[in-house]
Amino acid sequence: MTTPIHYSITSNDCAAHVFDITLRVDAPAADGQVFSLPAWIPGSYMIREFARNIVQLRAEAGGKKVALRKLDKHTWKASPCTGPLTLSYQVYAWDLSVRTAHLDQTHAFFNGTSVFLRVEGQEQSQHVVDIRRPAGDAYKRWRVATSLSELKAKRYGFGTYVAADYDELIDHPVELGTFALATFTAHGVPHDVVITGQVPNLDLPRLSADLKKICEAQIAFFEPKSKRAPMSRYVFMTMVVGDGYGGLEHRASTALVCARSDLPVKGKSELSDGYRTYLGLCSHEYFHSWNVKRIKPAVFAPYDLREEGYTSLLWLFEGFTSYYDDLFLVRTGLIDEAAYLGMLAKTINGVLRGSGRRKQSVAESSFDAWVKYYRQDENAPNAIVSYYTKGSLVALALDLTIRSETNGRKSLDDVMLALWQQYGRQFYSRNGGHGLGEEEAEALFEAVSGVKLKRFFDRYIRGTEDLPFAQLLPDMAIKFDDAGKDRKPSLGLRVVRDGADAKVANVYEGGAGHRAGVSAGDKLVALDGLRVPPTGADGLLARYRENDVVALHVFRRDELMSFSVKLKNDDAPQTALTSEAKPAAAVRKRKSWLG
Repeated sequence: MTTPIHYSITSNDCAAHVFDITLRVDAPAADGQVFSLPAWIPGSYMIREFARNIVQLRAEAGGKKVALRKLDKHTWKASPCTGPLTLSYQVYAWDLSVRTAHLDQTHAFFNGTSVFLRVEGQEQSQHVVDIRRPAGDAYKRWRVATSLSELKAKRYGFGTYVAADYDELIDHPVELGTFALATFTAHGVPHDVVITGQVPNLDLPRLSADLKKICEAQIAFFEPKSKRAPMSRYVFMTMVVGDGYGGLEHRASTALVCARSDLPVKGKSELSDGYRTYLGLCSHEYFHSWNVKRIKPAVFAPYDLREEGYTSLLWLFEGFTSYYDDLFLVRTGLIDEAAYLGMLAKTINGVLRGSGRRKQSVAESSFDAWVKYYRQDENAPNAIVSYYTKGSLVALALDLTIRSETNGRKSLDDVMLALWQQYGRQFYSRNGGHGLGEEEAEALFEAVSGVKLKRFFDRYIRGTEDLPFAQLLPDMAIKFDDAGKDRKPSLGLRVVRDGADAKVANVYEGGAGHRAGVSAGDKLVALDGLRVPPTGADGLLARYRENDVVALHVFRRDELMSFSVKLKNDDAPQTALTSEAKPAAAVRKRKSWLG
């Protein structure tokens, strides 16, 4: 029987944003124990090199120093010694995101991938971590929020927590502080809602009630008979900031960032756009509990966190999740049909806006996530397509195609259930489980639906054609309309405010600005002698017509440049979707689809 790996984590100086960590290995490898830190975190497909945040690292055994030799950017080897071997190290934590770690006098947050060195060769041992309160009276009210199992700690308390292995240890983020807390049950499983940050008049009861609807609907979706969740407890952790958005999934929790204005206010019952977006984010990350945390691409079973894990299936794992996140909002009655169709139209327009969709398929986008999607630059709209947004439209089109071809007898829901039953249910059992292979998705979709889908995959997944919604949506009594009949002159630029300046963020390929020679990073100064305000030139352009020629002055770096721009009407897609009352059969199909 292997001995457990022991960690402790605290901070002796929160103002320095440094975690103090010890790691004890009772039985180090005889030829010298090797330690390493992951280079990336599951769910965020970019090499982040977390080891760069390790400030100091030393080792000792039996009261004597043990030499450490660095083997590469994130791997160390200790000289042979008799155990126990103890490592002491510090990790700098000042990234307020869901991916790494953050620490100050107000709170602490960490992902295990950022702070827990892996003991090579002993990853399958039990891992115990002692989460210790920072020293000082200022931290007496702090609590612990995590989905890690308690060993000797009490729920929400400091003390020891336990994981069955290293993979489990790093899949439960931890939040420390004086957070707001609420708990609800979904089909018998306790769910915590943890809110960090100042939120005046936060309506926690409403938030809990709305999340309960989403969670229960998703549990019942994957397990309609037993309504059994894949976890025994779940934690929603949200860091609230002035302006922010993001989430990262874990097997029994999610780490989220949202804007303060996104959360519900006591006494106000309306559903704001921000709150709807936040609920969609929660729905997205919760759906990942099944789709990607347990139903996985084969390359992630298991993860190799030392280097990139390439898969062409992120359109399925992220795109399908992006489809179902908002679909569950309408199926649970949190939004109505009109709101949902408006959100779909916005997604369609967003995908059609970028010419990159004609150059990169969603399969290619998935494979290149490591170097393109997660490293977008100013040319991204012209060069790439998002496997999130176009992936969600692929899911919609597949769903509608299957429903149409089978006259409503089958749908994408059946495919997701089959994926869960064949690839997800048994994944965490010690007896097996395997990930979805690159070539298996298409065959499974056809087998479940009974529909031949090779042409669909060739055109819309492996290919770059636009999805045929003008043909698919009317079968659901949904009118598909290009509302852009009254188009106005445009420079073909996306402009962001930069202090008192209007800065060009993107130049859309083929637009008036591109043809004239305007570049990303240029700061717009004047249009026909009139100052361009920080919000852009749209107000000034209202007095012009297509094909008018205007003089545009910009600063590029510190040099004044002048362009003669022949205006084009804005060609941004303006698709609108509206539900219709007939034919009755199509309305019934729509009701079946939207719940």
